[in-house]
Amino acid sequence: MPHAERLRVVCLAHAYPRFVGDPVGSFVHNLALALRDEGVDTVVVAPAAPGLAAFEQLDGIPVHRFRYAPRRLETLAYTGTMSAQVSAGVAGKLALLSFLAAGTFAAWRLARRERAAVVHAHWWFPGGIVARVLRRIGGTPYVVTLHGSDIRIALGSSRARGLFAGVATHAAAVTAVSSWLARGARELMPGLDVIVAPMPVLTGLFHAGAERDARRLLFVGKLSAQKGLDRLLRAMAAMREPATLTVVGAGRVDDAHLRELAANLGLAQRITWLPIMSQAELAEQYRAAAVHVIPALDEGLGMTAVEAMLSETPVVAFESGGIPDVVTDGRTGLLVPPGDEIALARALDALLGDEARRAGMGRAGREHALATFGARAVAARYAAIYRRALA
Repeated sequence: MPHAERLRVVCLAHAYPRFVGDPVGSFVHNLALALRDEGVDTVVVAPAAPGLAAFEQLDGIPVHRFRYAPRRLETLAYTGTMSAQVSAGVAGKLALLSFLAAGTFAAWRLARRERAAVVHAHWWFPGGIVARVLRRIGGTPYVVTLHGSDIRIALGSSRARGLFAGVATHAAAVTAVSSWLARGARELMPGLDVIVAPMPVLTGLFHAGAERDARRLLFVGKLSAQKGLDRLLRAMAAMREPATLTVVGAGRVDDAHLRELAANLGLAQRITWLPIMSQAELAEQYRAAAVHVIPALDEGLGMTAVEAMLSETPVVAFESGGIPDVVTDGRTGLLVPPGDEIALARALDALLGDEARRAGMGRAGREHALATFGARAVAARYAAIYRRALA
């Protein structure tokens, strides 16, 4: 819907697509795209990385990338290992300080040049820290969105909790992409007003296909301990159905131990390991799978669950984190007790053995995802949040 007065918003994100179709931070980009129809123009500030231009437009969204270290040391962003690098030693901590300083200067200069009305920091750390400094310097109000990994950082130490409280206290609005994350934020800071507002998904890109492999399971994500691929492998070993598995996300972190576990469980010949993919390529994987499996614990929301449901692919997951906000047990997928690998195996057996049930869940899943995570509905909510922040 057109608006008489357009808003200019500076978006801060340490994970933002590096090219059209890049899945890294794609939900932030999807929001920026959708906001245009709500009278909001977004300008993005993101960190540099090897091979990326200092300025470019992705689908018409201006993206400014700031340098924060010699090129070979600019490794904090896009790898999904920022926290581990900072915890590992002095070099990581110095890189983070440089990251914060460079990011603050770049965002301040851009916000002033663009006459930004609002700053939107995705993740309270590091973006929320930068947004708070900008407010102190120039008075620009900011909105901060919690995505999951940042809440785990706040839970990790008293110092991090103090920093989180400072960011949240001075924010014009705090949003969380799931009700579970909102509860976590309120536990960190009792009485905090947190708005549950998920990120949008490209509903046109993710849709059902003509043919599926009735035995194929799909896992999508970074192969970190939190994502839980090892739990899925052990569940597969306990299944009755002769399932195959496609893993999308191999190579981002060391996964040798997972491949060894698969071999030891006798699953090596039933698993296909694929690297991170563009959104269009990933959509094809959802369309070809019988079931999407999310063996993660404490997932912030579970955007892959939304993408799967839009593709009419039922989801099997642990009833943990923000997943229950997305998956309705028994209607759009199956939820099992957190960490219970035998229950996971049984749920997968049940769905693989019932094609009609899978099809029914798939249709219900797409209907639910369109209503809840469609770009128009999500963008309208965030546009209203920005305008309330100005008021």
